[in-house]
Parts: sequence; structure tokens; C-alpha cells
Amino acid sequence: MAPITAAGNEGLIPALQAALAAEDAAIFGYGVAGAHLTGSSQAAAEQDWTGHNEARDALAAMISKLGAAPTAAQAFYQLPFPVHDVASAMALAAYLEDGVTSAYLGIVAVSNRQLRNFGAVAMQGSAERAAFWRGSTQAFPGLAPSALLPSRPSTRSA
Repeated sequence: MAPITAAGNEGLIPALQAALAAEDAAIFGYGVAGAHLTGSSQAAAEQDWTGHNEARDALAAMISKLGAAPTAAQAFYQLPFPVHDVASAMALAAYLEDGVTSAYLGIVAVSNRQLRNFGAVAMQGSAERAAFWRGSTQAFPGLAPSALLPSRPSTRSA
């Protein structure tokens, strides 16, 4: 396989940086969620937290190899809602995974086949984790429901 370069792969670095940012947010969020979980749910959160750390490291290495500096994680992330019990912790985990899935959509859109495959596999993993935490699946993981509505040309006559 030929080495991956940024040349000819417009949008590659920003897509990788967006996935890196989503992984960093997930790492932070799982720390919050895990504090409200016990037993097998806490073990699952720890496993997911570890997976996000590994993905973050892989993305940082890819970005560095392409000659760019990986964007550092924020010191703090604003949570989308208060987390104070098991239900809200599980909802946060699903929310985080949805964000990771959305971020990897950018990698699926690059021209390099290896990276598209990498992004697709990462999306599959985060969509599966989101379904675990949510207790259900979504038709098009990573896409906002509004993105699924077709825009229709106006059919009104003047």
C-alpha cells in the first residue's frame, strides 16, 4: 500500500482533527458517565473509554505522520445536559458516541480508500456503542434527522 499523504486528499487533515476532537470529548464524557455507573455498565464504560483513548492516539499519530500538529484536547468540556444518575449517564454515553459517529463521517468522505475504510469501521463501532447505551439503533447513525429530509424544489406557479 502506498503511504497516505495530505497531497490530493483535500479535507483530510480537518477530517482527522474533527475525529480527534470527538474522541477527546468522548474520553472526557466517559469519565463523567462512568462515575454514575456500577457493575457491568461501569465495566462497559471503562472499555469504551479505553477504546476512545486508543483511537485518539491512533488519530494523533496519523495527523503527525501527515506533517500536521494534532489539536490538543480541551481542559474541560461543556456537557449537553446534567448527569446525575444511571439514566443520564447512559444517555450521555449514547450522545458521545453519536458525536464520534458524526465526526468519522468526514473521514469517510475523503478520497483515500484506506482512510474511507478506517472511517467506516470507526463509525460502525461508535454506532454499535451508541445503540448499546441507547438501547436501540438509528436508521442513519451520525446524521442529524434534518439531514435525511430531501429539499424539494418549489412547485408553485407564479
